[in-house]
Amino acid sequence: MKLTSLSSVVLLAGALVRAQCPDFTEYAQTPQGNPSSGPLALPFMRPSPECRTFNSTAVEKVITDMKARLKDPDLARLFENTFPNTLDTTVKYFNATENLAFIITGDITAQWLRDTANQFATYFSLLPSDPALKTLVKAVINNEARYVAQYPYCGSFQPPPESGLAPSFNGAAVGVTVNPPVNNQTVFECKYEIDSLCGFLKLSRSYYNVTKDASFMDAQWYSAIDQIFRVINEQSQGSWDANFNFISYYNWTGNNAQSPGVANGGNGEPKAYTGMVGTHHRPSDDLSTFAFLTPANAMLSVELGNLASILTKSGQSKTAQGKNISVLATTWSKRVSDALWDNAVENNVFAYETNGFGGRYVMDDANVPSLLSLPYLGFLDKTHPAYVKTRSVLLGRGNPYFAQGQNFSGTGGPHVDAWNPWPMSQIASIYGTDDDAEIMQRVYLIANNTAGLGLIHESVDIYDSASSYTRPWFAWANSFFAEMMLDLAQRKPGLIFKTDTPYIPGQ
Repeated sequence: MKLTSLSSVVLLAGALVRAQCPDFTEYAQTPQGNPSSGPLALPFMRPSPECRTFNSTAVEKVITDMKARLKDPDLARLFENTFPNTLDTTVKYFNATENLAFIITGDITAQWLRDTANQFATYFSLLPSDPALKTLVKAVINNEARYVAQYPYCGSFQPPPESGLAPSFNGAAVGVTVNPPVNNQTVFECKYEIDSLCGFLKLSRSYYNVTKDASFMDAQWYSAIDQIFRVINEQSQGSWDANFNFISYYNWTGNNAQSPGVANGGNGEPKAYTGMVGTHHRPSDDLSTFAFLTPANAMLSVELGNLASILTKSGQSKTAQGKNISVLATTWSKRVSDALWDNAVENNVFAYETNGFGGRYVMDDANVPSLLSLPYLGFLDKTHPAYVKTRSVLLGRGNPYFAQGQNFSGTGGPHVDAWNPWPMSQIASIYGTDDDAEIMQRVYLIANNTAGLGLIHESVDIYDSASSYTRPWFAWANSFFAEMMLDLAQRKPGLIFKTDTPYIPGQ
């Protein structure tokens, strides 16, 4: 009886502490803890330990290791704030027994397939040494497999019913008609973006590659994979059949300021068959101009190749509808890649979007997958002539969404406006070069433009970079910065460390 009473007290105390934890969206808008000792005096922006949504000793060790090695205390503080941000703030539900986890993107209470894959990318190397973190990632995969198996055209989702969390209201989904219909108690928003499905594949293969645990490949996961190939088959087809019937498998009709309508009754811009896979929205959740997004298809080609690899290595190449999944994935990976080189490249410059009719849109949108991120995605080497030339176009006036101010520059996109480039584009650019001076120039362009808050924001105003930005809490951007710093710790340690000795987390 005493034990029961004591347990009740402990549970009540825990609930009381959580209730007193600050809302991180508000918390992140003003400096909090003691400033760093560098000239930027960046504040400590982690929530107190009792308010963190997931604690990992392996993550804490990496923070300690990096702080001891980094020669600039401001970069050390920025890493200390950004690396644990996803675990500190976004794990809104996790039940190991149920094998379910609900991860939000930050200031929006919904789980994006794309965001979660990238939020956790910086932690993958730690999974073998942190069983709890490994179990968390596996639970994320399981939850997303359920989402994808049911609604493969959707990119963001509500909490699982087991969590007891109430679904969020999404004003941007009000009045929007989706066909096939969706349940807004499960789906947060059903904009179709092929990179969302790529994110699920990335999360799955990254987990397997570091753990060699194939137990997540259950019936539900295979159902999700089947649905991904269904979307690939449907959206690779041209818009017109032989009798000029418009082919439609999915349509989405927005009708408010936050969600402008997709052209042609929600069916998208016409496209001709190329071998690529069409999409209606970009990774930024904005409307695509032409259906075939080069970076999204590049990521698809890479991740289908990775899917074939993990299925073969794990001996899990089952058949779906009479076809071997590894063979199917390999076939589509090559088909998409060949189509990209045949249709998206002209004079060694990649177009961001094409339509199969000769239409080309040469630009870049900051959200990854982007053209700047092609080496990061694993599609080509940063020294490839087509990437080198494309990159030079994108980081200048040849890109309509490149903007440069006195203190900040980069690629943005219509998601915010033309004069608000995203730090994410600078991070992607760092992955695209081995030039030491350029790398450090871009690292400090990011570090100097956090509005004194020591966190990475969505976008920064080139006219007022000291105080005007969007999204104080954007977990993916924080994870992407930390991931980039760990990449430099391996390939360019002398640039950021006191010594030139590489550092690899978990080793």
